[in-house]
Amino acid sequence: MSEKNSACRALITGGSRGIGAAIADALAAAGHPIILNYRSNHAAAEAVKARIESTGGQVELVPFDVADAAATSAALERLLADQRPIGILVNNAGVARDAAFPLINEEDWNVVTRTTLDGFYNVTRPLVMPMVRRRWGRIVNIASVSGVTGNRGQVNYSAAKAGLIGATRALAQELAKRNVTVNAIAPGLIETEMIQNAPLEHIVPLIPMQRLGQPREVADLAAFLASDRATYITGQVIGINGGLA
Repeated sequence: MSEKNSACRALITGGSRGIGAAIADALAAAGHPIILNYRSNHAAAEAVKARIESTGGQVELVPFDVADAAATSAALERLLADQRPIGILVNNAGVARDAAFPLINEEDWNVVTRTTLDGFYNVTRPLVMPMVRRRWGRIVNIASVSGVTGNRGQVNYSAAKAGLIGATRALAQELAKRNVTVNAIAPGLIETEMIQNAPLEHIVPLIPMQRLGQPREVADLAAFLASDRATYITGQVIGINGGLA
């Protein structure tokens, strides 16, 4: 691990459960102090913190809604006042409000797109220039197979994740010469609370590997992209979906 990598903290948004919590575990295991963001599930965030600290890791809990520009700015201003750099950012926060398109109301459209796209902007923009000045940084955006292929009943979610993919590719081009990489992971069906009401008996047979993915499998990929082993990988969208797409 390079000196710049080993010294940095890792910020994971939406880190209190599911994929975000698994990524926090993986990055802590790689030796990074964790800044764990979450919106409201304090008990779940505390459980992640306790688990990581039980193995010798460091975790700071930072609750704020990434879609709230003022709250995000205030939280990041305080975090950036710390002399320890934030060199790894995982934009994982996201919500789904699934429905056939004619039934998606304005609130359901806005909450989904604002969490993913405004959240990406609100969190990432303040952290970019510190990474550029250090000439090292890793930004990993958690997109979705829905943003790659589209999905019935998820026009809002697919649009938000497709937008995140476009932002990933554009920002990667801007930051590449400063040794700051920007990549996206596009998970398929991962065994988390987000899919607990999905008709899995009909969906799983459509997956070539005939099973759901596990959060740890996504986390291992995120940890690799955040490491010095992925120095020459940027602007990529990597699917992890059991062959579904």
